[in-house]
Amino acid sequence: MREAVEAYYGSVLESSNDLKTNACTTAGAPPAHLSSLLRNIHPDITSTYYGCGLVYPPELYGARILDLGCGSGRDCYVLSQLAGPDGSVVGVDMTDNQLEIARRHVDFHTEKFGFEKSNVEFRKGYLEKLDELDLAPASFDVIVSNCVINLAIDKLAVLRHAFTLLKEGGELYFADVYADRRIPAALSRDSVLYGECLSGALYWNDFHALAKQAGFLDPRLVDDNPIEIRDPAVAERIGNIQFYSGTYRLFKLPHLEPACEDYGQAVIYRGTIEHDPHRFVLDKHHLIDQGRTFPVCGNTWRMLHDTRFRKHFDFIGNWDRHYGIFEGCGTSLPFDLSSEPNNDAGGCC
Repeated sequence: MREAVEAYYGSVLESSNDLKTNACTTAGAPPAHLSSLLRNIHPDITSTYYGCGLVYPPELYGARILDLGCGSGRDCYVLSQLAGPDGSVVGVDMTDNQLEIARRHVDFHTEKFGFEKSNVEFRKGYLEKLDELDLAPASFDVIVSNCVINLAIDKLAVLRHAFTLLKEGGELYFADVYADRRIPAALSRDSVLYGECLSGALYWNDFHALAKQAGFLDPRLVDDNPIEIRDPAVAERIGNIQFYSGTYRLFKLPHLEPACEDYGQAVIYRGTIEHDPHRFVLDKHHLIDQGRTFPVCGNTWRMLHDTRFRKHFDFIGNWDRHYGIFEGCGTSLPFDLSSEPNNDAGGCC
């Protein structure tokens, strides 16, 4: 299957227009500040974009970033601008044709961004075998991936390698395709549906289990959108399976708990993150307005206090008293058809 996927993206697809479904191209319209960065990308690269989200979390200046399955490098070059000359971006992909396009335009983007030297490099490798690349453990602040982990054969290996490569307090922030049930074996062996990012998609609850097994103890869904399968033949084959594009953030934090526990804590967002002065979105259930006292569980406290976001918040409370489970937690389907965020006074996963 790996060889089939490599051939699909290396020779069968010449541009995103050749995809049979929209599963790999479901990203919504970017905010204004990202639109300006995207306009700086060479058209040869944007024409071969295959992604289902926007993998640009806030607060990236000076960060060391790894892009898993970078393809022709679109996200790498956007991240390059966000990281700035003091940061760096490493893109990894298994497809020679895609990497050739990415490398061909290094000098163009270095000049376009006004950098004295490039802060981007590209390496060939398999996501399941990141340990075979010369990447130091605990050396990345942020790891991203855009609609690629579903294509990996051993997804647990990818998550484990990502956990190893992240610094403590770092995050894996990635977009991918998920299903509302497990994919039947017959569909999972279909190389075209696999290449279209459908038959390799994880059932969301299996993904949560794998993430926790890899060390990411509290996966947080940032946003999601239902995927519409417009090809009648493909729709007929997949039947009633519902697919979603979803963006998750997974933090490498050693003291996260299996459930959201209540310690009577709260945070106040200072409004100091660039481009997000009025609200900080940690995940779909934590839309934290500037200046508002926002009750949080212990895990959310750590995700803000023990990461690069700490300087942007005031923290209320401590760990002296436990009040039981944080109200509002559940295990139902995390995605919804409207994809409208929940903006309650407090939040939970």
